[in-house]
Amino acid sequence: MAFAFSTAAHALDWRFSPSVGARATYTDNANQSDTDPQDELSLSVTPGFSLMSVGSRRVTASLSYTLTGTSRFGENNSSDVYHGLGALGRAELVDDLLFVEGTANVSQSLVSLFGSPADATVNDSNRVTTGVYSLSPSLIKRFGTFATAQARYTVGGAIFGDNAASDSTTQAFSAGLASGTRFNDLSWGLNYSIRKADNSGGTRDTTFERASLSLGYALTRKFRVFGTYGKEWNDFLSANNQDGTSYSVGFGWSPNQRTSLEASVGERYFGRTYGVSGTYRTRATQWSLRYSEDVSDITQQLLQDSGRIFWVCNNRLFETQDFTPPAGQTNCSEPYSGFQIARSLAQLGVPLSDLVALGLVDIALNNGIYVIKSLNGGVSWQIGPRTSLGVSIFDTRRLYQAISNAEDRSQGVNGTVSYRLTPRSTANGSLGFTRNSATSALLSAPARADNTATLNLGVNHQFGKDLSGALNFRHQQRDSNAANADFTENSLSASVSMRF
Repeated sequence: MAFAFSTAAHALDWRFSPSVGARATYTDNANQSDTDPQDELSLSVTPGFSLMSVGSRRVTASLSYTLTGTSRFGENNSSDVYHGLGALGRAELVDDLLFVEGTANVSQSLVSLFGSPADATVNDSNRVTTGVYSLSPSLIKRFGTFATAQARYTVGGAIFGDNAASDSTTQAFSAGLASGTRFNDLSWGLNYSIRKADNSGGTRDTTFERASLSLGYALTRKFRVFGTYGKEWNDFLSANNQDGTSYSVGFGWSPNQRTSLEASVGERYFGRTYGVSGTYRTRATQWSLRYSEDVSDITQQLLQDSGRIFWVCNNRLFETQDFTPPAGQTNCSEPYSGFQIARSLAQLGVPLSDLVALGLVDIALNNGIYVIKSLNGGVSWQIGPRTSLGVSIFDTRRLYQAISNAEDRSQGVNGTVSYRLTPRSTANGSLGFTRNSATSALLSAPARADNTATLNLGVNHQFGKDLSGALNFRHQQRDSNAANADFTENSLSASVSMRF
């Protein structure tokens, strides 16, 4: 997308950075099974590149692509090739009027919460290649200081390998009118949206339509209240109501640039809803908390994750809702997708503790519409010039609408520590506990719950400006109420990566 519209950009340059990485991993239980443990050595090579726009006000774009070839040596010898892609961009085609945005992501997704949790290069029995994409032109028109109007059309979709879920093509339209700067303390907005999904494999097509009115009032410069009222008209396979009236009321509090908190409570056709979003930053700490409830499906959920935008500012990680750098921050990079952040963590110089509250949690692929209730929170500390700590929690619950009492849930807590041994070497450690569960109505079998503990210990070393390496040890142990589902695994991996 950025290449297509680069002729409209002023002083647009591209920063091209090729790279190559190699990894060797030994595991004493490649199948993650206590009944049939197998030793395995996997070797993989990953060439790739990143491409970023530089020096243009009109075009902001970044892309990373990797091609991983892996060979496994053990009881079951095998070789595979995997693609990885993370891309996002925005172009301003007509000044302050016409814009276009796009995202794309290709990765190896988790098929089931109860299968092997291993990376695809070690064991791909529970991984499948998934691709999602979206292209979204929009019009923004300002009516002086009175109001701003916006209209957006989005086409997107998802493609799942091995028929792990139904491929889907989506079309969406949204329009809104929001109050302008003329309204000092009072704010208002009118919004309308409709989203249609055409699903393959005999899965029923879906439609979501919603209209709402929002009002807000700033009681002080730091505290405001707001509320929304709307109607929903939906069409999807459900054992419950699909349409209804919705409302919410809440407050926002922003005493300074380092602190923000927003909370709301409301009602939608599926019941009472709650929402919380808060951040707090000091020189040494970074806190975040987010809780949301919405109606979604696997395609929409993956599209939302692929569109998340991250920035690295002064070696710290931030997330924003659009392509505007985080307020109050300096020396910020170009925007990154979640795929790029995970792939380039060491090269970006971001401490491990900054990743604890991203909320990029593996979600199993599943067809159907569900109400998703998602909680992510975390805190990271910088203790002196050498040590950083982090703690995070997550809780993702999906209630499927086509079958009564059908739901799955993933909960966990993680702790991380990072210690800089030398200017070029860093020791890392993490300890995590995860609980995955699902009801009998979803599984068509007895309800299941798996508890997994994971310990990671490692060291990273920067051999040169563009050459880095790592050595990591991992211990995993899963306890399950399902027969023959427990396992214990130890693995050791060594990796090296180089940028050119």
